Amino acid sequence: MKQSPTTAVRNTGAPPFASPQRFRALLGILGCVVVVIAAASVSIGAVTIGLGDIWGSVAQHLGMANTQSSTPINHQIVWQVRVPRTILAIVVGAGLAIAGVVIQVVVRNPLGDPYLIGIVPGASLGAVIVIVFGAGVLGGVSLSAAAFIGGLLAFALVFVFARRGGQWPPTRLVLAGVAVGYLVSSFTFFFQTIATPNQSQRVLFWSLGSIAGASWDSLLLPAVVIGAATMWLMWNSARLNALASGTDLGYSLGIDVARFQMTLMVVVSILTGVIVAEVGGIGFVGLVIPHIARLLVGADHRRVVATATLLGACFLPLSDIAARVLRAPAELPIGVVTSAIGAPFFLYLLVSSGRTATSR
Repeated sequence: MKQSPTTAVRNTGAPPFASPQRFRALLGILGCVVVVIAAASVSIGAVTIGLGDIWGSVAQHLGMANTQSSTPINHQIVWQVRVPRTILAIVVGAGLAIAGVVIQVVVRNPLGDPYLIGIVPGASLGAVIVIVFGAGVLGGVSLSAAAFIGGLLAFALVFVFARRGGQWPPTRLVLAGVAVGYLVSSFTFFFQTIATPNQSQRVLFWSLGSIAGASWDSLLLPAVVIGAATMWLMWNSARLNALASGTDLGYSLGIDVARFQMTLMVVVSILTGVIVAEVGGIGFVGLVIPHIARLLVGADHRRVVATATLLGACFLPLSDIAARVLRAPAELPIGVVTSAIGAPFFLYLLVSSGRTATSR
């Protein structure tokens, strides 16, 4: 439990993009990859749309062209369905990735992600209550609002139980998160047993996550929250480095560790709550992406936060494409795809770190 989140990275040797020149090149490459994946995400689907038609629709709405080059149907699909869906996938992927970075630093555990500190189980309980009993039982709130409230309430319990001596020791955070998560999940499972088959199916799809409900109206809140959180974390990345190295080092550098921990947890709880309320419980992004970022650029969070943000912005739209095409015309929950990719990657990390330790 006390293993540093950077242990796996250190065991695999020097990161390939640790130098400033290579780091800047990596950011440029990842930025280009995001654009390519975004174009593919808008193009691929039940109806394949060419890049010329996509550009025509987008340029018209941006005031860069007077006439659209696509048919009215393609124009509608591009602008009203696929562009907002792709942007939401990029924003959510980036948000889940940086949430994972922060949680792994705060709990000092490589398994840290939004599931570990109770936010996702709490959000699931709120959503299940609305699905099974209707919005009236929570005062008429919507499913998204119930999920947001449930996630924050569950995290508040973790916050209270983990506190000791005015601080939040990493081990207590993990234990409190696991205990609250199991407790909340027991209620979720109970409500599922009394749900109708149709309600159970809705609960299953919500818990596995989906970007399919994206619209222009649903983009603003996640984009603002995730953008603000990313900039704040980049601004405080040097203090993240100190916290990742231990609370004693943080105090020696003049950091109010308890206050910084609390601020981080509040930021990540709001960030994750907004995401889960919008798209459901998408697993493994917050767990896997931070490790890939550290493998590429090392343990310095001035680079990890930026790299993880772009990697998350690549990974989730790519997973969404796979979710749409693997069983076309049906669509898989995106959490199925992210878990199918994330689990083998963690097994790879486990095997490769074991080989390194044996060779030493």
